[in-house]
Amino acid sequence: MTYVIHGATGAQGGPLLARLTHSGKRAVAAVRNPSAIRDVPAVAVDLASVDSLAEAYRGAEGLFVHLPVVAEAERLTYARNIAQAVARARPARVVVSTSGWVVDEPDSPLQNPPDSAISTLIREIQQTGISLAVVAPRLFLENLLNPVVLEPVKSEGILRYPLRSDFQVSWSSHLDVAETAERLLLDMSITGVVGVGQSPGLTGMDLAQAFARYLSRPVSFSSVAPEVFGEMIAPLFGTAAAAGVVAGYQAQALAGANAINKATSAQHLLGLPPRTPQQWLTETSC
Repeated sequence: MTYVIHGATGAQGGPLLARLTHSGKRAVAAVRNPSAIRDVPAVAVDLASVDSLAEAYRGAEGLFVHLPVVAEAERLTYARNIAQAVARARPARVVVSTSGWVVDEPDSPLQNPPDSAISTLIREIQQTGISLAVVAPRLFLENLLNPVVLEPVKSEGILRYPLRSDFQVSWSSHLDVAETAERLLLDMSITGVVGVGQSPGLTGMDLAQAFARYLSRPVSFSSVAPEVFGEMIAPLFGTAAAAGVVAGYQAQALAGANAINKATSAQHLLGLPPRTPQQWLTETSC
């Protein structure tokens, strides 16, 4: 049986596809243009087409989904199409990554509204009755590799990021998400939300200290406004996608923290602790 992996040429799906392939599972990349992919089994999908998605999902043992970073209206269309395709093709198991959007804190300003793309995707797949697990990271350590973040760390010894200096976050790596997603695809006994990330959360200063140890030089943390950060990343991601990122950090400015629930964490449910920032830095050799 086949495991179908969305985003398999990207930061989340790529490591997952590699893990499944290495363990001897038949995994394929769900991509728009398979001919552009070398050395990786691939199946053609069009997120704008339910028929295309259903054809790719049919007969699958497992499906890994995360929504692309595009304008929210487009994401919502994709979410509904994916859910309809799941209902039609009925793969044995679905694992969804929230990609950092919060779906399990109804009383928090971080909680995504019910009509958001990620909430719609999860709800409509749940309604199919198909076995579903949700991998729920908060912020990715890989965000710190963005040139607008990493270059000042190296050149100025300053880690600039749109969070308060005392704001605790359950940071994780895409590699942690892949490890958790692989386990959940293979073990259908766990359903619902599984949080991925450091618990307790880490502050900006904790991250700066990890960089300082890794680079063997002083590094300080500097909080920047979400709007300023949006201007910094817009040339890389586009104005519409940057606006969504800004909105996310604006919500975090209203929250007390951005931390996973220990009771539903990968540490507790699966025995999978996340990489520390120091481990991650050593592994990535940035």
